[in-house]
Amino acid sequence: MIKVGLVSLGCAKNLIDSEIMVGHLHKAGMEMTPDAGKADVIIVNTCSFIDAAKEESIEAILEANQARGLRKRQNGQKLIVAGCMAQRFANELQKTLPEVDAFVGLDQLTQIAPIIEKIYAKDKKVDEPAENLVTLQPKYIPDYDTPRFRLTPKHFAYVKIAEGCNHPCTFCIIPQMRGRHRSRTIESIVTEARQMISEGVRELNLISQDTTYFGMDRWEEKAGPRQPVDPTRGDSLCQLLRELQQIEGDFWIRLLYTHPAHWSDELIKTIAECPKVARYIDMPLQHISDPMLTVMRRETSGQHIRDLVSRIRAGVPGIALRTTFIVGFPGETEKDFAELLEFIESTQFERLGVFRYSQEEGTRAGKMEGQLSTRTKEARFKRAMALQKRIAQQVGERFVGQTVRVLVEKPGIARSHADAPDIDGRVMVDAALPIGEFADVKIGAARDYDLVAA
Repeated sequence: MIKVGLVSLGCAKNLIDSEIMVGHLHKAGMEMTPDAGKADVIIVNTCSFIDAAKEESIEAILEANQARGLRKRQNGQKLIVAGCMAQRFANELQKTLPEVDAFVGLDQLTQIAPIIEKIYAKDKKVDEPAENLVTLQPKYIPDYDTPRFRLTPKHFAYVKIAEGCNHPCTFCIIPQMRGRHRSRTIESIVTEARQMISEGVRELNLISQDTTYFGMDRWEEKAGPRQPVDPTRGDSLCQLLRELQQIEGDFWIRLLYTHPAHWSDELIKTIAECPKVARYIDMPLQHISDPMLTVMRRETSGQHIRDLVSRIRAGVPGIALRTTFIVGFPGETEKDFAELLEFIESTQFERLGVFRYSQEEGTRAGKMEGQLSTRTKEARFKRAMALQKRIAQQVGERFVGQTVRVLVEKPGIARSHADAPDIDGRVMVDAALPIGEFADVKIGAARDYDLVAA
């Protein structure tokens, strides 16, 4: 039996890709092992979104390759590089890392087992070039019956409702790596969700590159691009949420990766009327200055964003808004940055992250004039995060004395409706509370980004 070790890097979307590969390996009768020394094959599922992610992926590949040096001579251990970095840089990596046995693209994830079998059948030698199994413009999208082995704890799961992206953001390479937006059907998603709930999942995290664009690709196929769409008809995020709401059971539905350009009053109303939808919205805004939004090609304006935030908060009382911003974008002036700080201060986001702009090869922004120094980007990052740390403390203090429903993650640690897995704060609770279940706790204190139950 072939034993496989897996290193999975990057975001939750990449984690689902890893889960799909593991599912197909299990189906083929292969065995997963956490011990790299006992693995016949090592798979590194890479990320390539920004420079830091690329560096982490390269380090993981080099570490896996170095560690297997002796093992390869002894038992022929194989190394496969999959995921976003393989999709983006397969040709270059073939030249710099000839020791890799295969580079697997995003359309080939479901073929991972026969790829491994083929590598063993060929019994490749060290001096043979790595096999490039990457196809341009991926088209694959998982279905409810796609073999998948979840790598998250039993009580929560990610559900990929679409793949790819149609947005023209100048800083982003994702559309080139993952292809055009393509939505799953509502029936497929609901079938998968119902199965997960029956297995004990208490939180469904809906993800894609842009969840608010769900179903719009089908509307555009019929009506043509840029035509007005009705979010109350056909496959839409509103309809999907209402269908998921009807599934029996006690669980949360969490909405991640929404785009401000595709929000509607109907979506706000739908969330308000669906109690199983967590009062939490992840909506990366990237900036608030009109000049920055224009050069970023975000398809929104500062006023649109301000109005949208007000409508969401008015329409869904108690909503927690998470967003991210980019600082140090090419041409960002001190005036642009000051406007961003003022917006953060006045809006009081419950959850907020900041990225230093990363000059990515192959993006429009990477070729722009006015690139800012690393020193300037770092200084602006620190100022923005210092401001948000103070705001987070103030937001947390509002919960003191309130009773909050939490989902217990591990002994003594839980998450509220305002906390997504792995990226937000925690609630410190009684260690005796059962893991993977909901509990109501009274908040006694706030500490930076975390809450402490009384």
